[in-house]
Amino acid sequence: MIKPIILRNEDTEYTLEFNKESVKFAEMRGFKYEDVSNFPMTKVPEFFFYAFRMHHPNVARNQTDKILFEDLGGIPEGLVDRLVELYLEPFNGLIGDEESRKNSKWTVEM
Repeated sequence: MIKPIILRNEDTEYTLEFNKESVKFAEMRGFKYEDVSNFPMTKVPEFFFYAFRMHHPNVARNQTDKILFEDLGGIPEGLVDRLVELYLEPFNGLIGDEESRKNSKWTVEM
């Protein structure tokens, strides 16, 4: 389990994290985390916005842009790497693990 990113100031706290639903939300809008390194000016702010979706679905993109560029003064070191780790975490449930497959009542033949 990867610890979420917590953003705090004196009166507000945001938890940045991803679950299956927030990843689906991003994917349905054409987001690919692999594009972050190729198109950082476009994709990093977009990625940051999607990270709010799990716990703060009503925070608008213009608010997350303001937090990123004005309040934080840009991208803190390590932020993008942690966002990638958090984004990939829900995929563990998609693939499953050996223990959950052993306890399954279904079998798969190929």
